[in-house]
Amino acid sequence: MKTYTYKKSVALFKRAAKVIPCGIYGHLSPAPLVPATDYPFYASRARGSRFWDVDGNEFIDYMCAYGPMVLGYNNPKVDAAAMKQLKSGNCITSPAPVMVELAEYLVDTLSIADWAFFAKNGGDVTSYALMTARAATGRKKVILVRGGYHGVAPWAQAPGHPGIIDEDQATILRVEWNDFEGLERLVNAHPGEIAAFMATPYHHPTFADSELPAPGYWNRVEALCKKNGIVLIIDDVRCGFRLDMRGSNEYFGFKPDLACYCKAIANGYPISALVGTEALKTAAARVFYTGSYWFSAVPMAAAIASLKELRRLKAPELMIARGKKLLNGLVEIARSHGYTLRVSGVPSMPSVYITDDESLMLHQDWCAECTKRGVFFTSHHNWFISTAHTDADIKKTWNVVDEAFRVVKKKYGA
Repeated sequence: MKTYTYKKSVALFKRAAKVIPCGIYGHLSPAPLVPATDYPFYASRARGSRFWDVDGNEFIDYMCAYGPMVLGYNNPKVDAAAMKQLKSGNCITSPAPVMVELAEYLVDTLSIADWAFFAKNGGDVTSYALMTARAATGRKKVILVRGGYHGVAPWAQAPGHPGIIDEDQATILRVEWNDFEGLERLVNAHPGEIAAFMATPYHHPTFADSELPAPGYWNRVEALCKKNGIVLIIDDVRCGFRLDMRGSNEYFGFKPDLACYCKAIANGYPISALVGTEALKTAAARVFYTGSYWFSAVPMAAAIASLKELRRLKAPELMIARGKKLLNGLVEIARSHGYTLRVSGVPSMPSVYITDDESLMLHQDWCAECTKRGVFFTSHHNWFISTAHTDADIKKTWNVVDEAFRVVKKKYGA
């Protein structure tokens, strides 16, 4: 089986490093990709479940641009809606009617939504949710789950990161995932001081397994927050529309006060949303929060088309089923080579690790061997399934995975 080389990617990265901090920064940085020389740095085009790098190499993509491409790249229905709106206007002095239409559609779709507010990135709306909770309660402190990710605002980053000062974290308290007793102790230790508890529907950290909520966890959390006047915020940026079209809270059976959405909402067009209950609408309206491009109409039109297509396809059920098929095959192939593949999370966005080497070097090499044969896996982050992934994609993936296991077995043994 042919393996890829990346001469053009490397040359372009060297140019980039001279004029862009890190060459490629943020979550698309090649730094977590080990060994980075086995991965492409730049893409030239994409369609469906695949992208092509600047060297012409083709990849079945199980990262989906780290989540947004829920319907696959260049979905014709979504792109047609976006282009139709573009002909009328995008960033205009006044909002376009499509803004109202999208808000109405989200209120009709998401179980907790009585209203919707739009921005660009997931971190925009997690910050707005925090501000809304503080405006509603008059309190300062917020509880987060240790290891959770809610964006790159100073309050959301881990203590000690460059550029983050102690004052940024002064009102942030942290608790372990699934530790209801620990959460209850924190609430009792700070009576009348907690504005909000923010968490993802289930825990999906980097470089670690995903963890589902323990039975009854969310119901107990919901009751605790109501009892103590704490705003319950769900960061559904990553999971949203991959578990349940009504919101991931419906998948796990509870009701938050606020919910944040981004990645899958518009199939790659830049938009995020905060939705909430009627009880918090006045507080949300009191908070001044805006951005130069937050009223752009094209992403809003794309979002409506994307959400309609996701609903038509019953996309969460479809992606979960395809994820199960893919993962069952991967586990069996690993076993046939003497390895154990541990799968966690929900099949539409699984975390996958080889358990036979605690150093992660075996797992990293296996992901790299798959990638340079045309199946793009990362070793540090959960993967994503889209509606564009086909049975043919899955079968080709199994073949590549089988060969990759043969290669690493020669290097590491079993």
